[in-house]
Amino acid sequence: MKRKVKVIFLILTIFLFSGIVYAQPVNLTVPKVNISVDNATNPKDYVDNIKLLILLTSLSFIPSIILLMTSFTRIIVVFGFLRNALSTQQSPPTQVLIGLALFMTFFIMSPVYTKINNDAIKPYVEGKITQSEAIDIGSKPLKDFMLKQTREKDLALFYKYSGLQKPSNKYDVPFNILIPAYVISELKTAFQMGFLIYVPFIVIDMVVASVLMSMGMFMLPPVSISLPFKILLFVLADGWHLVVKTLIESFM
Repeated sequence: MKRKVKVIFLILTIFLFSGIVYAQPVNLTVPKVNISVDNATNPKDYVDNIKLLILLTSLSFIPSIILLMTSFTRIIVVFGFLRNALSTQQSPPTQVLIGLALFMTFFIMSPVYTKINNDAIKPYVEGKITQSEAIDIGSKPLKDFMLKQTREKDLALFYKYSGLQKPSNKYDVPFNILIPAYVISELKTAFQMGFLIYVPFIVIDMVVASVLMSMGMFMLPPVSISLPFKILLFVLADGWHLVVKTLIESFM
């Protein structure tokens, strides 16, 4: 039976190979691709359409803008430290923390957006100012917010290796220097807040571990015993209110 199967498989292989070898080539027609801008009669129309294409392409950078140019970075990092300090693994879920961080970001950044909308977007839509003026005016409130949270030491670091001269005023700081300086400043602040969050929970872990060792219960994981006490302390102290309040006030 096995020999018959092998013979059949060998015959099929020979037929398949012979079909591939003796098959006639197929003429494939490549469709013509034509890239054009409809209803464009002068160079200005082409430029406007290209600007629109660039604008639509830049929308893909919106997540990066939200992550690196708003309060989102500090908030989500602090929430991550809080969950690790509580040792609750996946509770609250990551989706919940990200959603809360996003809505807190919208709340904190709403004055900045309102100012940009009133001073730059609306006048540009109404035709009162040009596009370059709108970009210049709209970037000022955002730079005010970012520079307020950025340390001069971090700005000096990127200015040192960029080879650029120090700006005459804060609005002359380019975004390619401001954004990374702002991010590392936010990470440092978030780590400082995370350390303060860790301290009371580490004390609970140390107390529980000492009690278990004194009782000779070496095989029992201290984390499983300390977790209820951590949650109890966090609830009694109204921890979510304190953490969210501290985060909001840190940007004021």
